[in-house]
Amino acid sequence: MTALLKSRELILALILAIAVAAIGAYDSVFVQWQNISDMLTETSVLFMMALAQMVVILTRGIDLSVAANLALSGFVAALVSQYYPDVPLVLMIATGVAVGLLLGMINGGLIAILGIPPIVVTLGTLAVYRGMIIILAGGDQVNASEMGVEFQAFPKQAFLGLTTPIWIAIGVTILFWLFLNLTRTGRGFYAVGGNPVAARYCGISQGWQEFLAYSIAGAVSGLCGYLWVARYGVAYSEIASGYELTVIAACVIGGVSIGGGVGTVAGTVLGALFLGIVNTALPVLQISPFWQMAIAGAVILAAVVINARAERRPDKLILPEARRLGRTSRAMRRAGT
Repeated sequence: MTALLKSRELILALILAIAVAAIGAYDSVFVQWQNISDMLTETSVLFMMALAQMVVILTRGIDLSVAANLALSGFVAALVSQYYPDVPLVLMIATGVAVGLLLGMINGGLIAILGIPPIVVTLGTLAVYRGMIIILAGGDQVNASEMGVEFQAFPKQAFLGLTTPIWIAIGVTILFWLFLNLTRTGRGFYAVGGNPVAARYCGISQGWQEFLAYSIAGAVSGLCGYLWVARYGVAYSEIASGYELTVIAACVIGGVSIGGGVGTVAGTVLGALFLGIVNTALPVLQISPFWQMAIAGAVILAAVVINARAERRPDKLILPEARRLGRTSRAMRRAGT
């Protein structure tokens, strides 16, 4: 029971349940299925992007270019739909994923091979990727009337009351859980982030893990780029501008440690869901849009403070490095199996 009460995921889930019940009591429209479905659809991209960012953060990295990657990948997919409308939908989606993967590999290569700090690399590629959209578009944009009907219809389809983006997010979540918990490579992310030196002595390549992490983040961003552009029916250089901060915030709220080596799929998904509920609830509560960003920022800041205090608890001050090494060694033992 004590362990459950200390569980970050359980506490966050209880907070979400209480928040939904309270807002639903204030306005019953909030808890109607259509509103919940719309909220999950709006948040589905955040679910996937946060999971991809979590893998990067586990390696003690950060990817500030994920939103720019999303925008460029989605724009290229929209161009394929515009100029080659007869191309099968699966190839259009694959184009977005492939572009995102390539952009992620560029980030990973610069960081893992050249040893450039992640924040420097991804801050630079953020600007480069946005600029590439302007070059490709010539300052123009691709509108819904220029995209194929099937291209736009797929994200709006529903099955068993859930839209396509929600089902895709569920599938991606399951794949990430299986990958991080049941594979040697997935467990290696925790080992590298927990103690890079010890991981290297155990035969785990930090460079390969970093390269793979940014590649995964890029591929997921590419998939989300298609979903974003097709759902909203527009592709231009500024779509999802600043969204990378929301993605990082979802990870932090979900308990992912910026120091690396700590984080769970469940916590990250709950963190993204928390932000989705906040963004949906504020208009329902008739809070001014001018206050919405401030409130959301305050929530994020509170989560950061809670994380920092949790990592500095007295019981963690006794032998912090020993605890980290213990956690790392367990991860590496699992990675070696």
